[in-house]
Amino acid sequence: QVQLVESGGEAVYPGESLRLSCAATGSSFSLYNMAWYRQAPGKQRELVADITGDHKTNYADSVKGRFTISRDNAWRTVYLQMTNLKPEDTGVYSCKAQGTITGVEYWGQGTQVTVSS
Repeated sequence: QVQLVESGGEAVYPGESLRLSCAATGSSFSLYNMAWYRQAPGKQRELVADITGDHKTNYADSVKGRFTISRDNAWRTVYLQMTNLKPEDTGVYSCKAQGTITGVEYWGQGTQVTVSS
């Protein structure tokens, strides 16, 4: 069983930066693939970035070059560094853990990011 708690979301101006964190409970964190998703108002949830236990990363085209996903397996935390934020980055950002062996998914509650002038 894994519990995920996101933090770091807030309201910012376009061009600013934010770092989101997702802290996980439970053991064997390195055996989980981690991902950040977001859901904008009136839109479907979309994958923002993901990272494997051995730090291989993947990004949505819309955030490449602006966002960086990373993880600290010792602290059981995954981060999303967001730079040059745009209004279209607004949404609820949620963290997901997926077991590499079981395939079971766990989700956090999400943290709100609002980018507006």
